[in-house]
Amino acid sequence: MPELPEVEETVRLVRNTALGKSIQSVETVEDTIVFAGITHEDFAKEITGRKVVNVGRYGKVFYIELDGVGRMPVLHLGMTGAIQVKGFPPILYKEGKRKASTEWPPKFMKFILHLSGETDVEAQLAFLDPRRLGRIRLCASPMTEPPISILGFDPILTMPSLDEFKPMVTKRRCPIKALLLDQTFSAGIGNWVADEVLYHARIHPEQRCDTLMADQLSELHMQIQHVCKTAVGAHADDSKFPSEWLFKHRWGKGKREKHTLKLPSGEPATIKWITVGGRTSAYVTELQKLGSSINKEDLQEDEEHADSDLTPLSDEATIITTTGSKRKTQSSNSGARRSKRRARPS
Repeated sequence: MPELPEVEETVRLVRNTALGKSIQSVETVEDTIVFAGITHEDFAKEITGRKVVNVGRYGKVFYIELDGVGRMPVLHLGMTGAIQVKGFPPILYKEGKRKASTEWPPKFMKFILHLSGETDVEAQLAFLDPRRLGRIRLCASPMTEPPISILGFDPILTMPSLDEFKPMVTKRRCPIKALLLDQTFSAGIGNWVADEVLYHARIHPEQRCDTLMADQLSELHMQIQHVCKTAVGAHADDSKFPSEWLFKHRWGKGKREKHTLKLPSGEPATIKWITVGGRTSAYVTELQKLGSSINKEDLQEDEEHADSDLTPLSDEATIITTTGSKRKTQSSNSGARRSKRRARPS
């Protein structure tokens, strides 16, 4: 799933492509799951003819501010969603099996914005989503309505102070990895970012939140900011991530080739994988040790009963509407249908 760094880079792409341009027309494909709380036709109708005045992000959600009367697009990439500009490959997540392509219109596209500015040079920007776990919404006030309004702190935009952060963690009894994945706690942290943070903080992913010591909490607070800022500074390009990062070595589960991660002593590190918070977690056994006072059976029971403490890790099960209510999604068997709306002449 694209996480905070990948979404920040997506926002940069949308901003560079669309800012100051007008939406001349919108192509859409019917999808009653990805388009949440609105039809694809109404989505196109409401944004056509308006100018892009800003592009923002909070957590893994980003939004496009438009001038004029009407709501604004609020977008979530889900597990495999991406933004693509015509003539360029999309930004793909590391774990994705798809190969970047400049094919146009792109496969699995949900909408294409036809944009033009003062130079009359048209740009086209598409939202695509193969697994249909992303969400396309319209909101009148993106920052004060769900889904953004129910998210926790953003490590780049609204990181709490250490004094505020400590009780936010220690009042929980779930595993720390599960808490980091909870978007109502920390918006934007996903699987690889959480593992990277815990690796640098030297904390086992199963360590229970209420057992963390003061020095561990301080290190955790620092590493959340460090990992996110470093990845964003590298434009989410993993080839530019530091060579000592776990990210560079974590993808070898079940593969024959050996990783090359070293311990501070220079000895080979041992990477193991476990499931925590419903996700596969990579950790280094020599550096991330589970506290001896933790009972594995108690830990498993705490995680099983942490549902009220944790939000779903994806939008697969529910759609959060602009009123804050939730409804179950249903698979759509309808055929794909395109519509194209042209802006009315002024």
